[in-house]
Amino acid sequence: MGLIKEFKEFALKGNVMDMAVGVVIGGAFGKIVSSLVADIIMPLVGALLGNVDFTKLAVTLRKEVLDAAGEVIKPAVNLTYGNFIQAAVDFCIIALCIFFVLKGINKLNKKKEEPAPAPAEPVIPEDIQLLREIRDELKKK
Repeated sequence: MGLIKEFKEFALKGNVMDMAVGVVIGGAFGKIVSSLVADIIMPLVGALLGNVDFTKLAVTLRKEVLDAAGEVIKPAVNLTYGNFIQAAVDFCIIALCIFFVLKGINKLNKKKEEPAPAPAEPVIPEDIQLLREIRDELKKK
């Protein structure tokens, strides 16, 4: 019974729940960014580069082997570097978004931590300042 109680206390702590929410939202955000890259950005980049579909970019390391009937005996071995390019672009966009979010959070935290500015010293009229200087000179003598 003690083990279940310990697990319940652990699982329902604020930190664990916050982390779980962050992981779920992060996963959904990753899917959104992946779709943005795969469905919008990469087709535009591909069109600019001459209708290139990055997911189809590959280098064949070994061609497929067929038998006399045309059946595949050994499948082709391909190095699909286009998928890697797409994943790298996904990563860069996610990292950029996280950078801006953290930058905003740090800016907000910095504003909270900064003490209120000290009140400005009152402006002393010139004639009173002159009288004070005269007084100080007379005290010296």
